[in-house]
Amino acid sequence: MEQLKGISIFVETVEAGGFSAAADRLHLTRSAVGKTIARLEQRLGVRLFNRTTRMQSLTEEGRFFYERCLRAVEEIRLGEAMLESGRRDVRGRLRISMPVLFGRHCIAPILARLLDDHPNLELDLSFNDRIVDLLEDGFDLVIRNGPLKDNPDLMARAIARQRMTVCASPAYLEKYGAPQTVFDIPRHEGIVYRRGDDDKGWIFPTATDPGRRLVPKARLRLDDLASISDAAVAGRGLAWLPCWLVRAEVLAGRLIQLLKQEPANVFDAHAVWLRSPVMLPKVRLAIDTLAARLPAMMG
Repeated sequence: MEQLKGISIFVETVEAGGFSAAADRLHLTRSAVGKTIARLEQRLGVRLFNRTTRMQSLTEEGRFFYERCLRAVEEIRLGEAMLESGRRDVRGRLRISMPVLFGRHCIAPILARLLDDHPNLELDLSFNDRIVDLLEDGFDLVIRNGPLKDNPDLMARAIARQRMTVCASPAYLEKYGAPQTVFDIPRHEGIVYRRGDDDKGWIFPTATDPGRRLVPKARLRLDDLASISDAAVAGRGLAWLPCWLVRAEVLAGRLIQLLKQEPANVFDAHAVWLRSPVMLPKVRLAIDTLAARLPAMMG
């Protein structure tokens, strides 16, 4: 039980963004949180956090351990939510807005299965890539990818981490060869995502530059990720896409993942809802279900 407690405190510390914030959430002292993490590190034989006097950040080992601990903790949370929903009937209409492709491929299939166990629940799912206003547009929950802006009226919870990958078709690689490092990318044809004037290259983070960008040659620019995947399958060039989007193409051999030895750009998907002293059971159930099920689909 002590080991489980240590893991739950570790997960809470990562989600809170530091020892002090985790201590406030858990109603513990900062020292108690720090000692628990230290005992966990001693037991595992690795350092989980890089510590300075002002902040803590996960080590590579810490990130690896967190991603696996989170799945176990989310399963427990989901079980609690299911028990809670059994005591309090989950009913009514639940309106959720989500990005088009991410929603279609990952979010909607998970949420639709809730209808099997909750006959009084209705789902109203909206697929839209614009940033909606929860209050004005009447949504109970929205799914957003990437960093969030501070907003005191909103609550948010990370529900999955998405990893980008460079890929190409066997035909393209046979004709032009594969990039051996990220610095080969500017010499290759790339199929670039562009919306408006946003054409800033592909991100390959380093320890000193998390926003390092490289730009391939690009004669083909598209504002739809699925079309980029299709063009890559057709041999039009390298593509930089979320792993979940190309997983089926990779498994079928129509696309090959490249540069897997290089650090990948990783970003969070969040569930966002209006701040309230009480969370509706239907909203909690949706969030806990997504947090438990989504990570396995990220590829």
